[in-house]
Amino acid sequence: MKNYDVQTIDLDVSREKAFAFIADPMKLPAWTQAFASVSANHAIMRTRNGEVKITLAVENALDCGTIDWRMEFSDGCIGTACSRVVEIDRDRCLYSFVLLMPPMPLQQLEGTLQAQSRTLAEELRKLKEILEHGSC
Repeated sequence: MKNYDVQTIDLDVSREKAFAFIADPMKLPAWTQAFASVSANHAIMRTRNGEVKITLAVENALDCGTIDWRMEFSDGCIGTACSRVVEIDRDRCLYSFVLLMPPMPLQQLEGTLQAQSRTLAEELRKLKEILEHGSC
């Protein structure tokens, strides 16, 4: 069973512009469906069972182009998401996102990764629209 999905989108903006936007956790609600709100090192995540408060840590390195998120749930489960912004030329970059299986019992996972992969594709299209055209 595949427990990850990797998606990439071409962005017609500089690597620096894309990185600055994506690495800012306060921007997550603008382009993701999972985050209802973000404040300091916490976030409210939307789940199929309602909203939950999590601890959110963002680790990023501009020189490498990496942006990773660590999400800790109240039950101690930890979810991670990893991504990278790669320069193609001065005004164009690629953004790759590694979607990992969410932390939950196996019986709840059936179909979850596939559904999240579809959601991620929509989110990446929205990110592209925001970065290239400034619209939400």
